[in-house]
Amino acid sequence: MNRKLLTVLLIAFVLAGGCSFLVYRMVGHKVASNHASRTTKIVAASGDIKLGTILTNANLTTVEVAGALPKGALLKAEDAIGRGVVSDLYQGEPILDSRLAPKGSGGGLAANIKPGMRACAVKVDEVVGVAGFVTPGMRVDVLASGDPPGNPNPHEGTKVKTLLQNIEVLSAGTDIQKDTEGKPQQVHVVNLLVDPDQAELLSLAATHAQIQLVLRNPLDTSVAQVEITAMGNIFTEGDLTAAVHSPQRVGGVRKPKPAPEMIAVEVINGTNRSEKKFAKPEAEN
Repeated sequence: MNRKLLTVLLIAFVLAGGCSFLVYRMVGHKVASNHASRTTKIVAASGDIKLGTILTNANLTTVEVAGALPKGALLKAEDAIGRGVVSDLYQGEPILDSRLAPKGSGGGLAANIKPGMRACAVKVDEVVGVAGFVTPGMRVDVLASGDPPGNPNPHEGTKVKTLLQNIEVLSAGTDIQKDTEGKPQQVHVVNLLVDPDQAELLSLAATHAQIQLVLRNPLDTSVAQVEITAMGNIFTEGDLTAAVHSPQRVGGVRKPKPAPEMIAVEVINGTNRSEKKFAKPEAEN
């Protein structure tokens, strides 16, 4: 091949390579500049922060976020200092306004009460507290048992009613942290998250009746239609299951089986007299 042609081709390759390198550097620098211009520093957690903690400057750091900012992200540490954490935060996690209590509300239990709701305290013992397994974040039903005033059927005895269903446990004792392992703990007071009407109902029942908490699956949000149960049903003769599922109802209360009618027979044995009672046979149809 002609030496002159080879020289021209070599020079062309060198020039093309140089131009490509210059274009690559210019485009790369522009992309990097654009990327840097879209990066924003936001407030983040410097370490793991537990629910109820009042934030200080030591709890905060900053991280760079490229592109659109998360909704509610805080740009200044002053916007987070002094506010309570309403859910656990983890190291490096951006701190959002929705994860903090309003300014001036402090931390702890009060900061975790949702707007329009109330924390109602219920006194429990180890048995009532489902053997200590009622922990923050759990869902429970509330049962009330006692003797209703002015009961028209006093022979039915004590009655029990499902008062509230699917109620969130806000705190157990002094603990407001959710226990992911479900470890039991003995507590004497449980705070339930209820609305004002439920709070009145629960307070009245706690004063005049015995309260028991029934643990339920947090994923089960259905509301069961449960009838009031009377003590008389438990001691009904015959099959208890049949008595419980009997279609007969009296004022929303299961009707106990009536006592059989008795027949008195006088027995004379010489000079001795005695009386014996027998159940009256049912009339044939």
